Amino acid sequence: MASSQKHHRNDTNCVGVRVRVQVHGPIIIGAGPSGLATSACLTQQVVPSIILEKSDCLASLWQHRTYDRLKLHLPKQFCQLPLLGFPQSFPKYPTKRQFVSYLESYASHFSIQPRFNQAVRSAGYDHVSGLWRVETQDCEYVSRWLIVATGENAEPVMPDIPGITKFDGSVVHTSSYKSGFEFKNQRVLVVGCGNSGMEVSLDLCRYNAIPHMVVRNTVHVLPREMFGISTFGIAMALAKWLPLRLVDKFLLLVANFILGNTDRIGLRRPKTGPIELKNVTGKTPVLDVGALSMIKSGKIKVMEGVKEITRNGAKFVDGQEKEIDSIILATGYKSNVPTWLKGCEFFDKDGMPRTPFPNGWKAEKGLYTVGFTRRGLQGTASDAINIAKDIAQQWRPINSSSCNSHVIQLKET
Repeated sequence: MASSQKHHRNDTNCVGVRVRVQVHGPIIIGAGPSGLATSACLTQQVVPSIILEKSDCLASLWQHRTYDRLKLHLPKQFCQLPLLGFPQSFPKYPTKRQFVSYLESYASHFSIQPRFNQAVRSAGYDHVSGLWRVETQDCEYVSRWLIVATGENAEPVMPDIPGITKFDGSVVHTSSYKSGFEFKNQRVLVVGCGNSGMEVSLDLCRYNAIPHMVVRNTVHVLPREMFGISTFGIAMALAKWLPLRLVDKFLLLVANFILGNTDRIGLRRPKTGPIELKNVTGKTPVLDVGALSMIKSGKIKVMEGVKEITRNGAKFVDGQEKEIDSIILATGYKSNVPTWLKGCEFFDKDGMPRTPFPNGWKAEKGLYTVGFTRRGLQGTASDAINIAKDIAQQWRPINSSSCNSHVIQLKET
């Protein structure tokens, strides 16, 4: 699938002066999978929309802030956006580049043309006019509807580890990590044991590095597949008929049979089951793609929590001290909504909707959210469909006489 990004580049021409743009349809913030899915669903409902994107491309997180060997952790049927699936020629677990190609073709198919290089500085509801006002560096966009599609993974989480500022080696977040080639033959401290931490550690082994992976908390590790079938697929099928606790018991029984007791290698399991834990906290179980065997063989060292970083190494809570050449922070991402959405109590201090799934997609006064479900791309698809249907019910009576609603109407003053 050839890249179609050049066909939907739409950099704004608002230069040197703040231009007021009246948008006769929803404003969508973010041109990642959430924003694209919502725009496509609105198009199906014959409702125009505009996407504002701070970077210069679609899905900037996927394109610029992911490592080279990344593949989708779930089979493609669980990761497709509404109305257009993956090509049949794509493998069961598409690569990063294949997923980006899919998103670009998705945007081209639905004629989605985001306004790139539009970093939202603030957005708020104007009680006098009853409209949302969104300010970027050079424009003010105004609309009855605002859709927050920046998602739960907008900004890297940078932990405050004692002594890290005096470390002589390099310190990078996984958002800047590309491959283990840069760390060849090094002793690397990997802080975090989620899917990113595990996969980065595995990648480092391929370049003869010695990863020391910090496991601060309990973690569920499951095989990516059970009996040749996706573990996630099995869980979703069983959950239709059985209580989650029974599903979790089955998954853990099979996982222990396939992987063995992970407690023995320093990976203690939480008391709550993997699917129930994900639904309640959003903490995703690790789907093993080879890191566990490297841990068992000793090529990946499992370390307890870090007590302090020194000039050339790290001290750990169990009393050990290791010399380290580089540090990689596999500490995940967070929402950035509190930094720009003003006067809104719908989001909590962490930038997540206070209303839990499946009802967190709709706030009030024309505010919507997509991609904050803690349920991956399936949750995104559900949100996008609901939002489009809800806005369409408001749009049709207002615009029953408007013409050519496939083309976004912008009034610049």
